[in-house]
Amino acid sequence: MIAGLLSNFRNTVILSVALALVMVFAYAQHAGGVTAPFLEAVFRWMHTFFGILWIGLLYYFNFVQIRVMPAIPAELKPAVSKHIAPEALFWFRWSALATWVMGVVLAGSKHVLLAGYTLGASEGFANKSNILLGIGMWLATIMFLNVWVFIWPNQKIALSIVEADADAKAKAGKTAMLFSRTNLLLSIPMLTAMTMTQTIG
Repeated sequence: MIAGLLSNFRNTVILSVALALVMVFAYAQHAGGVTAPFLEAVFRWMHTFFGILWIGLLYYFNFVQIRVMPAIPAELKPAVSKHIAPEALFWFRWSALATWVMGVVLAGSKHVLLAGYTLGASEGFANKSNILLGIGMWLATIMFLNVWVFIWPNQKIALSIVEADADAKAKAGKTAMLFSRTNLLLSIPMLTAMTMTQTIG
């Protein structure tokens, strides 16, 4: 029975989410109901989940796919470009959106959205943690925009999801790769700001 359950991706995810929701309910009881701290915890949980999915796929593309593709024989490349890459890009772009939205919601619930996005200027630079958090927020926002404005539109061309000639595909592929590498570059300092602020801030 367990093997049958785990063999089905959808059922595995549904069960995992159901177990997580049981835990969320337990935390609600522990928090005394749907309080502000409970909602903040829910937003952080969702922000973290979507962020892991997004950045995990970013690292898959950069640590594995982009590096290995040149070594794959030409007759095998369509397996990646026609099947694996489009599926990965689906989860990649939507998890990027969900991460950014939940990050904004979380920052709003903590009353640091304006302070973060103004890099502390809105509060006279009185709180250094909000300045550092704001740097992370801006890096994440740039990364999110890179996904939707540059990486996905160019990947659609490179992967023949939209029609284009060979030169346009090659140019689009290189552009998508460069913006993906930009996001890799920004991701580690962004994660530094997001994680360290939770402890030191």
